[in-house]
Amino acid sequence: MVTGRPSADDIMKKYSQKLESQLQVEDGPDENGQSTRHSGEYDEFLREMKPELSSYEKWAQSIGNIISIKLAEKDRAKVQKYLDDAHLDVTPSQAMTLSLVSMLLVFFGALLAVAAYVLIAFPEGLDAFMASPAFADAALFFFLGTIASLFVFYYTSTMPQRLANAWRLQASSQMVPAILYVVVYMKHTSNLERAIQFASQHLEGPLALDFKKVFYDVEIGKFSTVKQSLENYLVSWNDYSPEFVEAFHLIESSLFEPAEGRRVEILERALQVILDGVYEGMLKYSREIRSPLTNLYMLGIILPTLGLALLPLASTLLQGLIRWPHIFILFNVIIPFFVFYMVSNVLLKRPGGYGEASMLELNPDYGTYASKKPWVMGILIVLPFFILGFLPFIMQVGFITDNLGLKSDYTFAELGLPFLGAQDKVFDFKTEDGVTTGPFGPLAILLSMFIPFGIAMMFYFVYSEKTKKLIVARNDTKQLEKEFANSLFQLGNRLGDGMPAELAFGRVAASTQGQKSAEFFSYVSQNVQQGGMTVENAVFDSRKGAIIYFPSALIATSIRILVESSKKGLKIAAQSLMSISQYIKNIEKINERLKDLLAEIVSDMKSNMTFLAPLLAGIVVGLAGMITAILNKLGSLQVDTGADALGATGFQGITTIFSLPNMIPPFFIQLSIGLYIIEIVFILTGALVTVDSGRDKLREKNEMAKNLRTGVILYLITAFLSTMVLSVLAGFALGGVVGG
Repeated sequence: MVTGRPSADDIMKKYSQKLESQLQVEDGPDENGQSTRHSGEYDEFLREMKPELSSYEKWAQSIGNIISIKLAEKDRAKVQKYLDDAHLDVTPSQAMTLSLVSMLLVFFGALLAVAAYVLIAFPEGLDAFMASPAFADAALFFFLGTIASLFVFYYTSTMPQRLANAWRLQASSQMVPAILYVVVYMKHTSNLERAIQFASQHLEGPLALDFKKVFYDVEIGKFSTVKQSLENYLVSWNDYSPEFVEAFHLIESSLFEPAEGRRVEILERALQVILDGVYEGMLKYSREIRSPLTNLYMLGIILPTLGLALLPLASTLLQGLIRWPHIFILFNVIIPFFVFYMVSNVLLKRPGGYGEASMLELNPDYGTYASKKPWVMGILIVLPFFILGFLPFIMQVGFITDNLGLKSDYTFAELGLPFLGAQDKVFDFKTEDGVTTGPFGPLAILLSMFIPFGIAMMFYFVYSEKTKKLIVARNDTKQLEKEFANSLFQLGNRLGDGMPAELAFGRVAASTQGQKSAEFFSYVSQNVQQGGMTVENAVFDSRKGAIIYFPSALIATSIRILVESSKKGLKIAAQSLMSISQYIKNIEKINERLKDLLAEIVSDMKSNMTFLAPLLAGIVVGLAGMITAILNKLGSLQVDTGADALGATGFQGITTIFSLPNMIPPFFIQLSIGLYIIEIVFILTGALVTVDSGRDKLREKNEMAKNLRTGVILYLITAFLSTMVLSVLAGFALGGVVGG
């Protein structure tokens, strides 16, 4: 036996210890006294992979653990795919149980509410209830409750799909940078595992987590190699973003190319493939959504608004069968949900790979965006408008009017405006058979406009306060990104000449004076020279880093690649910067093409939302006010002059057919339309931003503030003018007819 030669066990022990030290393996007993062995990366992954559970996960787990529902294998697989895509810790059985339980709770809640009302209000029995007018209201309430339960079932059952789509949209905005990270890294180091690891460390959000899970699946033994784990992950993107899968396959194929030039060419081809795929996908999407958006506008906005014009007369013809609560539920609950459903279907078809990458948390003004203080101020702003809007009802409270020495209503003559109708009341509540309805007066309509105005101004103030500073920083960053390609080219040239990166930033800043990019490079140079920082810290330091003032994913990507490639030498770093410079120019061209493709659709949606819909809705309010004024005037003439006077002019019986107390007060019609416009602005603005740039919360809130201000103010001006003009014209015309 030869002595001094290490045995196989010695070699295994030696390299096992070395591997454990590299993976930061921690040994120690668990809570049961058993030994645990896992890596630090695994701990970090678990912390990132399992943050605080969402409300949906909590409810699904709580209810699903009590009741278990077995799904068909086909349905189970479909739901499981959505849950996996959304990274939800929920089983298909739990998701379906939550949907069914939610539906049954709403259904039986409506049923019990009707039963309780019958038992309390009609102790004499069921026959009395069925013979009373309340039977129709109770039946309608139960019908709406049934509809609501079906909607709740639909909403909760499709929640996994919508959450998966939200995850994909957020992840897809990082696809092109992900391919860029991998391609640039593999240009100087042909190692797929390290390239993916580099990308996972520097990407944001969902895609970074997905890449880390690729390594996690290897660590736990689910797959033996990173390549197998990656292939399994790419399957989930086959249908949604095939260009992403194809780009990775090209990257993998470069590993087997012996010629260096050919290998680099394949890597560059992979980047071009995903850029072309994004463009073609958005081109197809822009064609497909034209028809759905047209249907959405016609069925969700135009037809409902036109239908409101007929409601005042329809409600009188039906002898009060339709009342304002029915209109409120229809136009402020049912139709908005219908519009939301149509919008959701449009957004589900959006391809991946294109979207706004956000780095909001790095901005020093992010605290304002996350603060709750603007909401407190917003509520204080809306309160005076609510008081003015509900003033007609406040004036009917005897306790208030008696203490203030006021009357519950006034005529225009008492207010010094006899030319508007000396005996006409400003609020005009009608009492018939002990039932009070209204208000029908013109001042009540005008006062009701303060309610949607107050709500719109509240959201406008809150969202403006939250986003005004961040949006300025975003615009500055956009300007910087436009100039960044040329600046990177200069930086690459400096590095190629052998100048250290620490000095190159200062030289580039001096040569780009007057541009936004000069400000960024000056920040970096100042941190390096005065703060003694490395280039990486000068850009990414949490307190003084230049990226804080220019929170751009594109810039962050470029600097991280610079830092990583400079480890291989200045020449490699220079080549990497040249590649990124060309990439930025290409992506800018793609973005401009995509904006051109979506420009017509985006413009149509915005004009419909902020111009046509408010304009049409305002005219409808004026028509409702005019119809009310005509019937009110005819009723007054009948009382003042008798039925014979009306009969002589051909109006006998009109006030009987069109009874004003049976009409829906224009106060509530205006209120329903105003709130409907606000809801439509919320829904369509979210859709508009998502179609144009993916999920972008900052832009969504900023655009919402602008659209609310524009759309609601246009609606209120149109409603005010049309109400005044049409009511005055109706008064003159009716006066001439009756006088004749």
